[in-house]
Amino acid sequence: MPKFKSESLPLVKRLMVRDVETGKQWDEFVMACPEASFFHRSGWQKIVSDVFSHTTYFLYAEVDGVIQGVLPLAHVKSFLFGHSLVSLPFAVYGGVASSHLAATEALALEAQHLAKRLGVAHLEFRNIKKSNSDWPVQDLYVTFRKIILPDVLENMNAIPRKQRAMVRKGIKNGLSSRLDDGVDTFFELYSENVHRHGTPALSKRYFAALRTVFGSDCEILTVLSRDGRALSSVLSFYFRDEILPYYAGDIEDSRHLAANDFKYWELIRLACERKIKVFDYGRSKVGTGSYSFKKNWGFEPQPLFYEYCLFNRKDIPRNNPSNVKFKWLIETWRKIPIGLANRLGPFIVRNLG
Repeated sequence: MPKFKSESLPLVKRLMVRDVETGKQWDEFVMACPEASFFHRSGWQKIVSDVFSHTTYFLYAEVDGVIQGVLPLAHVKSFLFGHSLVSLPFAVYGGVASSHLAATEALALEAQHLAKRLGVAHLEFRNIKKSNSDWPVQDLYVTFRKIILPDVLENMNAIPRKQRAMVRKGIKNGLSSRLDDGVDTFFELYSENVHRHGTPALSKRYFAALRTVFGSDCEILTVLSRDGRALSSVLSFYFRDEILPYYAGDIEDSRHLAANDFKYWELIRLACERKIKVFDYGRSKVGTGSYSFKKNWGFEPQPLFYEYCLFNRKDIPRNNPSNVKFKWLIETWRKIPIGLANRLGPFIVRNLG
């Protein structure tokens, strides 16, 4: 551990996955801390280490045995993009969640010392708010969040007219929804979707692990046609009074039935009935179809501040499909048979984070 400049800074420790009591205390802090997100939960340590085999460093700052701040980190060793220390891979939000400025400073400082010891190219915090003024920021992503109104009809009427017409089209087409216990239907739709877009799929094992670790806070909703055929599916996370639809997929010919539009309306409707207060539409890249789709629902984009502390590189990474360098890879991946793509995908995507 580094020697901090001020004795008032909290003591920083590392959460061990076997430390059940500390894990419980960690999660109690996360649930109460306004700056925390679903991706600060301790369960991500098991998922990132067991499914992706990345070494995790879940740091927490404490004073007199009471947690004042947390910082989940993972060491991503990528043969494609080099080594990095990230808070948190496979998450849209991360960075320090703290109730104490000194804890924030202590955790950020310890993360930098750890990054140097590991010899990574960069340290990355996926912040909702800007935290480190002297770190370069990637301005590629935005998030979309909106209050869920207390009445179902109010939420329907709050949807802009053209998008509301698409929801009503789905209803008119006789679409229905169900909650799935397993991940098989979801994975089939998800993997087909990402293959069409030329990106590798995460493993079915990963989605099963999410359901196991997070239980009822991880839910799958599937949209069915009038004759019972699965058209579209979404895996959502629940955190405090928020819902975050996170992974989704559909079959190509579901679009003309407005299955995607109906799917997200069903999530809003169910969330309203459950007294959930915030719909978090998640991350999108500016200028993409996903970005436009979410704006059509009346959501306004809010910038995300992905901050980087650079060590063995001169500029921030651009490891995303919008990078023109990956265009030929995307086109090639689309031509691979989906069965082979699903077998190869997890070995590639673990390097992306």
